[in-house]
Formats: sequence, structure tokens, C-alpha cells
Amino acid sequence: MSAPEQGPKIKYGENAPKLDRAQLQFMKLIEEQNLDRVQKLKRIRRNNLLTAGALGVSVLAIYGYSIFSVQQEKFLDDFEEPKKVSTN
Repeated sequence: MSAPEQGPKIKYGENAPKLDRAQLQFMKLIEEQNLDRVQKLKRIRRNNLLTAGALGVSVLAIYGYSIFSVQQEKFLDDFEEPKKVSTN
């Protein structure tokens, strides 16, 4: 982990609590579990952003197609059939 991702460094000085081996192992276990949790949340966030992007593009594509279709229909509505010339 890089420096910005880690928590702040705490200086206990002379009154630092003495931790036994079991407590240190438990702390390492909790740190590993927390790291796994953070990685899982980052993966979920990335997947959510990709899904949101895909949905947004889909919505814009449907909107664009709808606008294009309406313009094409107006063009066809404006089309006047040529007048028939009757030969006498």
C-alpha cells in the first residue's frame, strides 16, 4: 500500500502498550481481511461504473435513433405526390 492509502502513523512514545504475539497475529488477520474488503469494494465500484456507462450509452443511442426516426417521418410526410397529368 502506498503512503496516502495507509492510516496516520501514531507515536506512542514511552507509554506504548505491549502487544503479545496473539494480538499481533489478530491485527495482521484483520488487516488482511480489511484489504480484501477494500479490493472487493473497488471491484464492485468499477463494475457499477461500467454498467452505468453502458446504460447511459444505450439511453443516448435510443434517444438519438428516436430523433432520427421522427425527422425521417417528417421528411416522408412532407413529400407530395406529383400531380397526375391527364391527357385529353
